[in-house]
Amino acid sequence: MKKLFTLLLFLGLQLSLFAQTGSIRGQVLDERGDPIPGASILKVGTTAGTVTDLDGNFTLAVLPGDQLRVSFVGYETQTFTVRSQTEITIRLVEETSSLNEVIVVGYGTATKKELTGAVSQIKGEAVADMNMPRLDQALQGKLSGVTITTNSGAPGGTSNIRIRGLGTFGNNNPLILVDGVIFDAAGLNSLNPNDIESINVLKDATAGIYGVRAANGVIIVETKKGSKNQKPSLEFSSYYGVQQAERKLNLLNAREYAVLVNEAFAAGGNLPPFANTNLGVGTDWQSEVFQTAPIQEHMVTVNGGSEKTSYSIGGGYFGQQGIVGGDRSNFERYNARINFITEIAPKIKLTSVFLYSHERTSGIPQGGIGSVLFNTINAYPTEPVRVGNRFSFLENVQDIINPIAQIENTFNDAWVNKIVGKQELSYEINDHFSINGRAGYNFALVDVKAFSPLAWFGPGKFANSARNENLDPVLVDVGGTLIERGASVFEARDSFLDYNFEAFLNYDRSFDSDNRVKGTAGVSYFGNRNMGLNGTAFNIPNNDVRFADISASQAPGGFLNQTGSFQSMQKLVSAFVRGEYEYKGRYSVSGILRRDGSSNFGPNNRIGYFPTISGGWIISDEDFFSSKAIDFMKLRASFGVSGNDQIGLFRFRGLMNGLARYVFNDFIVNGAAIGTFSNPDLKWETTLQTNIGLDFTLFRDVDFTANYFIKDTRDLLFQPEVSALLGSYGPGSFPPFINAGNVTNRGIELEVAYATKRPSGVNFRVDYNFTYLRNRVTKVPEGLDFIPGAAFGVGGNIATRFQEGFPIGYFVGFKTDGIWQTQEEINSSPVVQPDARPGDLRFVDVNGDGVINFSDESDLTFLGSPIPDFIMGLNLSVDYKGFDFSANIYAALGQEIIRNYERQQPFANKMAYNVNRWTGPGTTNEIPRLTTGQTRNAVFSDFFVEDGSFARLRNVQIGYTLPDSMTGKVGIRSMRFYIAANNLFTLTRYMGFDPDVGSGNPLFAGVDNGIFPQARVIMGGLNFRF
Repeated sequence: MKKLFTLLLFLGLQLSLFAQTGSIRGQVLDERGDPIPGASILKVGTTAGTVTDLDGNFTLAVLPGDQLRVSFVGYETQTFTVRSQTEITIRLVEETSSLNEVIVVGYGTATKKELTGAVSQIKGEAVADMNMPRLDQALQGKLSGVTITTNSGAPGGTSNIRIRGLGTFGNNNPLILVDGVIFDAAGLNSLNPNDIESINVLKDATAGIYGVRAANGVIIVETKKGSKNQKPSLEFSSYYGVQQAERKLNLLNAREYAVLVNEAFAAGGNLPPFANTNLGVGTDWQSEVFQTAPIQEHMVTVNGGSEKTSYSIGGGYFGQQGIVGGDRSNFERYNARINFITEIAPKIKLTSVFLYSHERTSGIPQGGIGSVLFNTINAYPTEPVRVGNRFSFLENVQDIINPIAQIENTFNDAWVNKIVGKQELSYEINDHFSINGRAGYNFALVDVKAFSPLAWFGPGKFANSARNENLDPVLVDVGGTLIERGASVFEARDSFLDYNFEAFLNYDRSFDSDNRVKGTAGVSYFGNRNMGLNGTAFNIPNNDVRFADISASQAPGGFLNQTGSFQSMQKLVSAFVRGEYEYKGRYSVSGILRRDGSSNFGPNNRIGYFPTISGGWIISDEDFFSSKAIDFMKLRASFGVSGNDQIGLFRFRGLMNGLARYVFNDFIVNGAAIGTFSNPDLKWETTLQTNIGLDFTLFRDVDFTANYFIKDTRDLLFQPEVSALLGSYGPGSFPPFINAGNVTNRGIELEVAYATKRPSGVNFRVDYNFTYLRNRVTKVPEGLDFIPGAAFGVGGNIATRFQEGFPIGYFVGFKTDGIWQTQEEINSSPVVQPDARPGDLRFVDVNGDGVINFSDESDLTFLGSPIPDFIMGLNLSVDYKGFDFSANIYAALGQEIIRNYERQQPFANKMAYNVNRWTGPGTTNEIPRLTTGQTRNAVFSDFFVEDGSFARLRNVQIGYTLPDSMTGKVGIRSMRFYIAANNLFTLTRYMGFDPDVGSGNPLFAGVDNGIFPQARVIMGGLNFRF
């Protein structure tokens, strides 16, 4: 009993001592078990506290019953009560609410709660996890209001990024800034996705702080940065995959082809060419051209920092071979990045960013009539790939050649070395003022080499560069002498330098608990200097790519050789100011004014002013607002003006580059004439934008954002074809640019995010975005009914237009109403259709005059638009006890596509739907007869227009992260293995290779000439961190 009393007395003394002088030691970790340096630990109700060290450790004097609050940016704050423990481990959970997320806006940052404009953000992890070949492809379906269409799925191909629709038939590319340095759309893909911290998209008038370049929206990319007081950490990511064609066209096989060709010849009154049609399957040209190809990427990042310095260093390699073209179609990219931030003196910080990339691209002819895939579709299945030791010729057609022979004779290579840098100095003058000055540059050196060997694809082929099968050179007449023109090589070296200098002052002050004022004022200078040399040399020795160099030319006297060069400069000088006022954290208003002076425009309109006003109201903070379901609700509105100066340089000047002939003393003398009149009143395109937005949060887990916008673009930059007296262009010159034409985009954007973390350990997140868009031309240049666009087929009807009352690039042609079944039906019809025969397409008399007018445009009508009505993206992710699953689905609905890859020639192969052609009365009312005779079935009509709507599983991924108990023993913080698939399947009714059909020219969008499709990719990878 005495011993027990003594023990209790000892314990009581210890508790009394702890109550007076106790302390607690602990470690703060994230959900993955990694230490969080710099986390704050504060005793509630006091000013006593501390922060964690590099290993997340802390020690703090406490008393039993004290409450400690643990917090860190981006994580949910935790509060706990100290009992008798002396050691504790705290795991912070990432915030699910997005209200406190930091959004990068023009020349500053803001939380989502503070925003008054329409801004969307995607984190770098969401981009890198997609494992897409290009950064622009990884953005597809991730952000509302952002439409991305693919120009080509080939290695090193490009996409179109459109923010809130097409505003012009000129340059619709958004302004892209990477760490404050201007990039072009192609340069965006030079970035390593693993280097991205965040991508922020400014969609409304608040982008007007960038003035004359903001009309098409602004994309701000921030690369990764290190953290102060952070031990060096290494991250490595790697994947390897195989690619294949997701789908192939349903074409005729050899037997079907022979039967249908014979039928067409017989119907046209000609002798059928095939005596025997029992030819089996024949050559499947798609199987010969498409192949399985590898894709891989390997990346490493090192992050760390000391008390005054932080750094992030990254490097990577990406390689992709094409599913068409073998080693003649591939892309490689090497990346390196350094992001270094240091406090060089109290309150003075220096940020240095260096990006380097080296790219090599090999390409094949693609995306047009005469491309490899166009020839693949139309090549005869009755012809073999080879005949003896040569390629087959595919005779009887001039513009269809053997695609395998075409690939073998293609040598197109380009190398791009890109160096980007930024130096930024920031000084905190006091608690309210700070000043920033930065200088950036973006330099690219581009080398191109294209070798064209002597090639013979068959008699009469347009693509032939040799006289005959023996590859004898073509003879050309030079000054009355016949000279052989042999193999040639084109070489070019171009350099592109953009540079900018900016300085701006920031002000932020709260005068009391109710009033807060923020402001930004600054100046900006942008310039570029581009130059290049190029040359073409003929008669390369031995017809061999190994000798493909201009210096190796053996052309007699150099008569055939050609050279060229260019040089250009541009300048943009700007000043801007932004003022913001916030009252009670509930009401906010912001105003922006930017003044730009651009060298692209005439002296009468060189200076432009671009104002914007916006405001916000947090309704949920009002006393009258009471809702258990809605935690946050904010109303936003903005209106402003921005511009677009993206045209060629000095278009306002008159040029003396026209060719003319004059008579002097009865002799005709060649000379120059005014080819382009000057236009000193030329100015930028102006875009007026109105946006009304609503943000709210439900049950703390659901974030909802909605925007309604009107985007009105005026004074479009345009080159009209006018009379010679007013500025017509002659040989060697171009028409003047004028400002004419208006376009309006209206739409609705929705973004919904739901995230939850269950006690069971299941974490679930879903993100959904939706965009509705209506595009209309509201004005065309005076004196014009429309501007013509793309042609159908080879020299066929103009199929697209820019015309008032319709979307940009809408499809126009004849509307059909089934098939003529009998001659009696034709004879008794109240509408006369010239040259109609039973089995032909039956056209609609649009103008009601009783005649189908093929000679004019009176019966042409709207057939569809390449612009989707709806864009949707769905992103799902779930993880449980180390296992994770994610999926990304993208859908575009309501657009049409022109099927322009079918060559309308008797011997060209055909789509398999022709098996169900009209062969007699009642056999079909959809597919016309086949004939070599005269018919109107090949004129452009809705028969060649298809619904282009589609939904695609862009990415699906399953992964497993090894438990800490396994990896920690070998010094690895985390290790994850995964398998994934890109473009696993596509739901669509479109018959072509890929319904995601884009074009850099808005008037050519949706016209499918045999697009190089995006590949299906199956891959496996790993990520680990030390």
